[in-house]
Amino acid sequence: MRTLGMSGVLLVGAVGALAGQQVPDTLFAPPIAKPAYAMGAGPRVGIDEAHANFHTAGGRFLAFARLIARDGYRVASVTAPFDTTTLATLDVLVISNALGDTANIRVPVRSAFTDDEIAAVNAWVEQGGSLLLIADHMPFAGAAAALARAFGVHFIDGYAMSTVRGRPSFMFRRADGSLAAHALREGRTPDERVDSVLTFGGQAFRATVQVEPVFVIPDESMVLLTHSWGAFSDSTPRLAAGGLLQAATLRVARGRVAFFGEAAMFSAQRAGPNQVPMGMNDPAAAQNPTFVLNVMHWLSGVGEAARD
Repeated sequence: MRTLGMSGVLLVGAVGALAGQQVPDTLFAPPIAKPAYAMGAGPRVGIDEAHANFHTAGGRFLAFARLIARDGYRVASVTAPFDTTTLATLDVLVISNALGDTANIRVPVRSAFTDDEIAAVNAWVEQGGSLLLIADHMPFAGAAAALARAFGVHFIDGYAMSTVRGRPSFMFRRADGSLAAHALREGRTPDERVDSVLTFGGQAFRATVQVEPVFVIPDESMVLLTHSWGAFSDSTPRLAAGGLLQAATLRVARGRVAFFGEAAMFSAQRAGPNQVPMGMNDPAAAQNPTFVLNVMHWLSGVGEAARD
């Protein structure tokens, strides 16, 4: 196992090997005090599985799929390329860690989506669709970069990490402003107010359009710009990450997009040989499930006046 120590941080380099040991926590089922919709009566959510996705509804995103289903959303897998016909069946499209193909792990990382697919998704959002675009650290950020760029958001295809937490993760907090003021933070009621959200490394991004920040990466953070998944050395280039984003939202014509640079925060997994909780099931991530539902509520306009 290759490790890289910087500023007291120990970064595991064998990311690919560790990823193979991540399995869904099938027992994780946090309570939902006030479901947004009656069971099976909510918006139609499609989870992308057509682009060699690392997270799927029956795999590492099982807890996410089950959580939003218990909130009333109608959840299905999307196994066909994106086009007018595919997208017409959906209200919310969830894309998490698309690769395009499993060998797409070295710079330059190819887009997971064709130009036609990107155009179709863009038009669908403009017409009122809602997109949850989640792309983790390299190579996932690179594979989703062209789709994000179509909306004016620029994913950085590297590994974002804090140099003060002692591990490649971030705790975004209301108290210090890194969890920015947003409906995703406030929820519909005081019970849905979120004060902190834990993410597990991921990427960082910037925008050239007027997005609404959600996660603002603190100072003493960096992005490691590796040439291949999990390949680190003392000469790996790095970029100061303070002030960059790891989550933001954007309204596009009649539609909405939520961009996230880390995927495990939406999951509940057991990682490594010791099956350590990672995701919503991490004891330090107690408010993540509420936040995840707040994300879905914003995308589907829960509690708001009907869209035009």
